[in-house]
Amino acid sequence: MRAFILALSLLAAGSAFGQAIVLKDGNRIFSSEFSLQDGKIIRTIQIGEQKATSIVDKKNIDSLEWPYPAELTESADLLAKGKTEEAIAVLKKGRDFFENFEGIEGNWFVDVYFAYIEALNQGGKFDDVVKSLPALRALKLTDAQKMRLRIIQLDIERQTTSDYVAIIGEAQSILKETDDSAIGASLWNIIADVHSRKKEWEKALLAYLRIPVFYGTQMQRVPEAELNAAKTLVKMRRYEDAAAFLARIVDSYPGSQVAEAATKEKAAIAGMKNVIEEEAAAPADGKSGEAKPQESEAAKGDESKPKA
Repeated sequence: MRAFILALSLLAAGSAFGQAIVLKDGNRIFSSEFSLQDGKIIRTIQIGEQKATSIVDKKNIDSLEWPYPAELTESADLLAKGKTEEAIAVLKKGRDFFENFEGIEGNWFVDVYFAYIEALNQGGKFDDVVKSLPALRALKLTDAQKMRLRIIQLDIERQTTSDYVAIIGEAQSILKETDDSAIGASLWNIIADVHSRKKEWEKALLAYLRIPVFYGTQMQRVPEAELNAAKTLVKMRRYEDAAAFLARIVDSYPGSQVAEAATKEKAAIAGMKNVIEEEAAAPADGKSGEAKPQESEAAKGDESKPKA
């Protein structure tokens, strides 16, 4: 029994040891011993039944002793479930926490902040991303993060310009430079969106589907890609196929923004049948052939609007 209690104590101590402020004198302030208030680090010491508090001067901090942030793991899981808004909220909280230790060795601020901007971009928060770019560029980024920054910038360009040839050319060029699956998934999302803007539905569909098929390990990108693939099927007037795809999305990502969007799309095309190419091309003047079925609001859309 004593051995069991000792093991638990050591486990708890190891956990606490994993999250601590390391002072220049070698002492550690564990995460359970401090809090953040208005940008100040408040240390609380229990002395008998009394508590004493003091402000920790950042000049006395040597480094942070912190494992891989839970915010990065949790946000990736939320994105994989199609819960983009929740992921953004988690990363914002992490960004606000680590910002207090910016410039201190062992701090995860850059990683969390970068993930936060990427989540904003994935969630279609275009204005927020643009506003944040100057601060992002000013940070000391790794080569991998610099590459990911190129993707964010390219994604902005595809939403603000119509030079589609240049955008796809740049995306394909970057694909040749790296075999990073996260970058690949992001690039194919951009390529797919460009094809969609050009109303090249078949190319757009295949590009969107490359993400779950070839980059399935990037689970945070899969829900969005599947939803966009289903929307593309609607544009192609493959209504029955789209409805089946949308139903699967609703079942796969319950309680998410992706599932909510899929439900609305599915309702808009309820009962509509696939329109084969010959029927879609037939005149609707009542003199020959059959009239085209009424296109759903989901299929009409506004091609000028930026996509998430």
